Amino acid sequence: MDLTRRTLISSAALAAGALAAPPAFELEEATVADLRKRMTAGSLTAHALTRAYLDRIAAIDKRGPALNSVIELNPDALAIAAALDTERKSAGHKEQGPRGPLHGIPILIKDNIDTADRMMTTAGSLALLGSIAARDSVVAARLRAAGAVILGKTNLSEWANYRSSHSTSGWSGRGGLTRNPYALERNACGSSSGSGAAVSANLCALAIGTETDGSIVCPSSTNGVVGIKPTLGLIPATGIVPIAHSQDTAGPMARTVADAALLLGALTGADYTKSLDANGLRGARIGVARDKFFGFSEETDRVMEAAIGEMKRQGAEIIDPADIPTAGKFDDSESIVLSYEFKNDLNLYLGALGPKAPVHSLADVIAFNENHRDQEMPFFGQDLMIKAQARGPLSSQEYLDALEKDHRLSRTEGIDAVMGKFRLDALVAPTAGPAWCTDLITGDHDPGGSSTPAAVAGYPNINVPAGYAFGLPVGISFFGAANSEALLIKLAYAFEQVTRHRRPPKFLPRAL
Repeated sequence: MDLTRRTLISSAALAAGALAAPPAFELEEATVADLRKRMTAGSLTAHALTRAYLDRIAAIDKRGPALNSVIELNPDALAIAAALDTERKSAGHKEQGPRGPLHGIPILIKDNIDTADRMMTTAGSLALLGSIAARDSVVAARLRAAGAVILGKTNLSEWANYRSSHSTSGWSGRGGLTRNPYALERNACGSSSGSGAAVSANLCALAIGTETDGSIVCPSSTNGVVGIKPTLGLIPATGIVPIAHSQDTAGPMARTVADAALLLGALTGADYTKSLDANGLRGARIGVARDKFFGFSEETDRVMEAAIGEMKRQGAEIIDPADIPTAGKFDDSESIVLSYEFKNDLNLYLGALGPKAPVHSLADVIAFNENHRDQEMPFFGQDLMIKAQARGPLSSQEYLDALEKDHRLSRTEGIDAVMGKFRLDALVAPTAGPAWCTDLITGDHDPGGSSTPAAVAGYPNINVPAGYAFGLPVGISFFGAANSEALLIKLAYAFEQVTRHRRPPKFLPRAL
């Protein structure tokens, strides 16, 4: 059965309410600390843990609610877990295991991250079907070194949502549509839709997403989880199917700030768990970035006002408003930069895959899509790819001017300016509104969000669950200066600990 027909049949079943209640799960909402404690005590093994998550994926991702968040499973996951159990035994059950706190912890990673194993890296595209990386990405290599079990790969918006300006987030030609576990008719946001939905639905302990602009923080918001978009370059992007090197980064997605901080540490070598201070809001100067980021949703504004009030009660000094003076003024230049860099960076990535790769350039991908229109373009086209293909080299003055404008307006005259003016520790804004209804016919109906300033600047951004609107999660973003991850984690953790908004999804057919 082709993917288009499968998507339409699944949608029809959803509309008819033909959904079985998901089975109870013993490890629901288990944190890494919980799992480590059990493995240290000997009541749980990495093999049994991996088996439990594989069974969970089979029960609710492929059947039942059919989230469709996992695009491929690692055929060696159980063998890797068993080997890690052997390592643990040989180390005498040390508290943190021989490789650290992620030893034996199952993690799902986005299907644009290279793994030199028996799994493909396709960015969700049929054009890369069969493409297996010759070497691990930096992200995969560091996860393996930390003792994590790479459980499989997650579905995504195809090509990380850089194919069409009328796309549906969470849909790929290879993987079909990822659904939001809170209300299956709703969108999981993109492009790290599969990672957000999977970790929210307890299909893994942790997940990895990637972001160019909003692709970690938006799916984290709409799926009710924590997501960290780190400072550009903090995690090397080597071995990740690119959009644009001036904004691309991988980052952790988890159910708690503590778990996200732990995973970020494994990917960077820093210890961010030192920042987990429940009193971290006391005395902090936090600015509310209102202009351009509030007002698109009354329910989102309600959630945000409650969050701001709680931060005040916890001793934060709130500067309201603390608007980014250049917000909305670099959208055009960002578009130009992404278009130029996508052609350059994707050609470099595809060209390095070797002669056996199914495609070798952006031009090849465009041609493949045209030749497989029924499978690749049943709902939306590839106008962004076509525009990128027409771009010149990165020495073009248009590109250089746009990049300079991006950096000046997002950094010096943007985030840096407002933070310096008010002596802020961080800025806050709504990450996104409640998840919109998925519409394969007309594409996304995303009402608004705040990811762009930090994304274009290359500065860190953390989403934390902030509340609910009609049962759908709404997140708050903490963002700030370059390399301020430790401070942002401190603030985000303190907010999380006092509010504890995260609750597991119920896989309802619809929100109302």
